[in-house]
Amino acid sequence: MKRILTLLAAAWLFAGCGLLTAINWDGERIASATGKAVTAMAISDEQIVELCRQSVAQLDQQNTIDNGAYITRLRRLMSKVGKVGDMTLNYKVYRTEEVNAFASGDGSVRVYSGLMDLMTDDELVAVIGHEIGHVVHQDSKNALKKAYMASAASDLVGAAGSVGAVTQAVAGNIGQALVNAQFSQKQEYKADEFGFEFAVAQGYNPYGMYNSLMKLTQLAESSQASSVAQMFSSHPDNLKRAERMKVKAENYLKKQQ
Repeated sequence: MKRILTLLAAAWLFAGCGLLTAINWDGERIASATGKAVTAMAISDEQIVELCRQSVAQLDQQNTIDNGAYITRLRRLMSKVGKVGDMTLNYKVYRTEEVNAFASGDGSVRVYSGLMDLMTDDELVAVIGHEIGHVVHQDSKNALKKAYMASAASDLVGAAGSVGAVTQAVAGNIGQALVNAQFSQKQEYKADEFGFEFAVAQGYNPYGMYNSLMKLTQLAESSQASSVAQMFSSHPDNLKRAERMKVKAENYLKKQQ
């Protein structure tokens, strides 16, 4: 963050000193970059929703959308969940062997068929709840801000002419942030707990979150690790997360007796 702000300050300083022309800066790109940086720091919830909507629309175009058994199964599992808080949810399945899922601030939930092949219904609902939890807790919003700031920094580098043409497709940057977001241990713990409560509230097995974490941990350590999304395989404490959910499930069942 400090480096990005330093670059922006340098751009404004050079503009005031008349040095932009001398070092071949692109004024329009600088204006774009500074505008993005300011927007990212003060971005509103409404703007977050719109950025998410545009980014997910682009991802939908780039992926094969299932219209068969996968989406039928997903709709059945999510039939009772049309909204979470004030957020109206919409669901689609991407046909790919990758094991992944994500939710975004506009209510879009995207599940990869590779994940659906791996998970039982109880496990899948818990994972989807986990992803929705990141949105509810605003983890995804913060990741989006970082992506938007990174886009501003890229524009400044491109404006200096040092690395050639740099894409200004912000929607693509935001989309990748949604798909590959990495969160802190604390954020993951909170999302796991949300996923647990999300699944249990709909009558699914309280061990769904635990079992899903164990499956993903085992897959990440196997020869098929490349199919596991970066957002999961990069976490060093997955077994600890799974154990927490096992204890939570045990305590839940004790209270039901």
